[in-house]
Amino acid sequence: MGTVHDDLLVGLRRARDRIDRHYADPLDLDALAATAGLSKYHFLRCFARTYGLTPHAYLTERRVERAQDLLRATNLTVTEVCWLVGYSGLGSFSTRFRRLVGCSPSEYQARWAATGPPRIPGCFVMMHGLSDRAAERSRSVDSDRAAERSRSVDSDRAAERSRSIDSDRDRAIPEKPVGARPPGQSSA
Repeated sequence: MGTVHDDLLVGLRRARDRIDRHYADPLDLDALAATAGLSKYHFLRCFARTYGLTPHAYLTERRVERAQDLLRATNLTVTEVCWLVGYSGLGSFSTRFRRLVGCSPSEYQARWAATGPPRIPGCFVMMHGLSDRAAERSRSVDSDRAAERSRSVDSDRAAERSRSIDSDRDRAIPEKPVGARPPGQSSA
């Protein structure tokens, strides 16, 4: 087994980052290979050689890790967690979860329910999304608010400058009209 050429690592990292960010979306080998800029078979070989897992195995691990987080910290049902992490069937999710973790999702959740951290209500997770997505949304809302404040401050400053210019104009000494004589002189 050889090593992967350094030029390919950038594309492989890009594909791995896409898996990390979009683990809940349906990802196929063609789309990931396109992200890396490689043919799908060359991508598959290079990814497995670099990370020690096929892209599908890596995606499965990410989904199960996220499911563990949700089962530990929320009161969502196993079925809801299954859908949130990108599985469409409870059977395949439970089988993969048991294979990687060593127990069923229900057993895992029950173990953490007794001793785990405070539970986050499932309705909150469903309404506000998963934590990594909520943080992105929060950042975009904050930047929108900052932009709105900036526009508001800019318009207030412009209005203040306009009032200042108008008051300066009112206080200015009127200019003499062309051809006007000083008071007290008459034309002869």
